[in-house]
Amino acid sequence: MNKVLLIIQREYLSRVRKKAFVITTLLVPTLILAMYGIMYLVGKNNSELTETRTVRIVDESGAYAKKFVDKKNIHFVDANAPLAKEKSGLKSHANDMLLIIPADVITKSNVQLLSAKKPNIMINAEIEKQMNLIATNNSMIEAGIDTAKLNHIRTNISVSAKELTDKGESESSIGAAYGAGVAGAILIYMSLFIYGAQVMRGVIEEKTNRIIEVIVSSVKPFQLMLGKIIGVALVSLTQFLLWIGLTVAVSYLAKEYFNSPQSPMLGILASLKTIPFGYMIVCFLFYFLSGFLLYSALFAAVGSAVDSETETQQFMFPITMPLLFTYILSVSFLAQAPDSSLAFWLSVVPFTAPVAMMVRLPFDVPGWQLALSMSLMVIGFLFTTWVASRIYRVGILMYGKKASYGELVKWFFYKE
Repeated sequence: MNKVLLIIQREYLSRVRKKAFVITTLLVPTLILAMYGIMYLVGKNNSELTETRTVRIVDESGAYAKKFVDKKNIHFVDANAPLAKEKSGLKSHANDMLLIIPADVITKSNVQLLSAKKPNIMINAEIEKQMNLIATNNSMIEAGIDTAKLNHIRTNISVSAKELTDKGESESSIGAAYGAGVAGAILIYMSLFIYGAQVMRGVIEEKTNRIIEVIVSSVKPFQLMLGKIIGVALVSLTQFLLWIGLTVAVSYLAKEYFNSPQSPMLGILASLKTIPFGYMIVCFLFYFLSGFLLYSALFAAVGSAVDSETETQQFMFPITMPLLFTYILSVSFLAQAPDSSLAFWLSVVPFTAPVAMMVRLPFDVPGWQLALSMSLMVIGFLFTTWVASRIYRVGILMYGKKASYGELVKWFFYKE
């Protein structure tokens, strides 16, 4: 056991002392603080960034005259000059646009919007919205419907999501919950590849330098693999805990210094308060560590089977496929149907659970499903480590022989 602890200590200290570790740890909270600053500046200078555009209207149908309504950044004016003169005037007024509504607009829908400078999407959408509304009102008037009475009784309902708990009702932000779940899934997905690859590269490097022969003369291959995996796991855990602590600190600073009524940051921070962060962070750390231990054992086995990093591609595909498949499904399907059968099976199978369960967590996963998923993660890690260690003990001493899947099976059944 002392030898495993020594290997863990070596792996941990050699990585946390590197400049890359320190720079990466500080870079993430710095980027988050910069993001808060940009959001503050966007909110503060919103009126300067979105300049007012004038839309001159040439209405040959006569159905839209004086019916457009000015918005914050759009000013509508009925054009009085001939069409040719209005077009030539656009070149000297970059902020002006010319909306040409032909007489047969209803049947052919051939409206044109001309400008010397491209209009943004919001202006185009606002013009379409107002034209459709005006056309609908005109049709209702022709059908004998009182539009004034209809507009008076028209309602504008907004839904405020709340969660019913044992302590009563509490605020619940669906968007914030969805964002937190997907962000956790993406972090785990990326981390398993980044830190798992570190384990694999470490094994390849020691094997290439023949250092591994010296090491295995003192410790068993299983002890070496376990110490290496746990050491890198502790490095990644240290980095995540520092990121969480520094992110909380910069969020507090941002709230203090960038606090302004115009800033969208206030809305984001308010919605984040509705997320059960303690529960999410504990589950995130469990699925990250258990997923890392599971996948790192496989990465270590792959590293022991090859002589260089370029030879790893044939073995990486089957390992990365479950994670990639779950990641694609998580952002496209699981968040919309978190209680579906597919979501359940993906969140209990150890190879896909770290990503799938993070997406489901904000949507109140039943306790027994969470307990089942965590139990299978532990069993999956122990089984995967046992399988990987049987390949690792033979692979690290094999040189110059191109490994195949058949060779890996032979190594697995090889008796000491």
